[in-house]
Amino acid sequence: MSTFEIHRATKRRAKLRLGMSGPAGSGKTYSALLIAGGLGGRIGMIDTEHGSGDLYADLLPEGYDVLSLTPPYTPSRYIEAIHALEDAGVSTIIVDSLTHAWSGEGGSLDRQGKIADKSGNSWQAWRQVTPEHNALVEALLQSPCHIIATMRAKTEYVQEKDERTGKQVVRKIGLAPIMRDGIEYEFTTFFELDVQHMAYVGKDRTRLFDNMIFRPETETGRQLLGWLDSGQDFPILRKTMPADQKDELIESIDHARSLDELFKAFSTAYRAANALSDSAALSELTQAKDRRKAELEEHEEMGEPA
Repeated sequence: MSTFEIHRATKRRAKLRLGMSGPAGSGKTYSALLIAGGLGGRIGMIDTEHGSGDLYADLLPEGYDVLSLTPPYTPSRYIEAIHALEDAGVSTIIVDSLTHAWSGEGGSLDRQGKIADKSGNSWQAWRQVTPEHNALVEALLQSPCHIIATMRAKTEYVQEKDERTGKQVVRKIGLAPIMRDGIEYEFTTFFELDVQHMAYVGKDRTRLFDNMIFRPETETGRQLLGWLDSGQDFPILRKTMPADQKDELIESIDHARSLDELFKAFSTAYRAANALSDSAALSELTQAKDRRKAELEEHEEMGEPA
């Protein structure tokens, strides 16, 4: 007998998963805030850009909250920040920027390099780092909030002729996002911004912006919200997590030997509890995570092995 489930395709209501990349000065933060304002509800920003999240405090009438994330920019710290904003009750999370989780201090490239230097095995280092990166992607995709993630883009300068003056001018263009290859495929929609603050749609499952070049604004968020809310609600099946499953997840959390291991274990636990809508189990798992986190940080301060 087949174990596969076949069902009629049905559009469901969904949460936004929007990625945006662009060179410095392209307006990634500004655009993300305008779009989030159009989505409505409380907005929380994870700011890795050294306080830039506060520069637009007067942009939205309803304001927004900022969680400042400082080095090390490990995927596990991003996951913790995402969960912190979820617990705070925000509707939309802006990750500004996701690039630091890849190329910043403590990010995946930095971690891979240090592990490879120590072990002498670059391939083995990626086997350790890749699950950490995947756990962050899962946290973004599984969040009950709308997600808008900005990414820096590799920058290149091109020389071209100005049609008005006939002179050669230098123009700055953004290329691929500074992130692991293929990250744009994880999002529902992906905007590429240029230094004129115009968005080119590299990918768009909503089909709202096909072949368009436009300036993102609050109305962009309203358009996206209309599409996201146009489907049917997912049936909410509230179940209680089996005791043996919960015990196994808590044991995995308790035996984590590093903060990266801990938040990888907690991400698995979080998804399991969230899928069942079991708030009691989620509370227990969160307490176990907080307890183990305190223990690991204490060992780290004392220079002792966990």
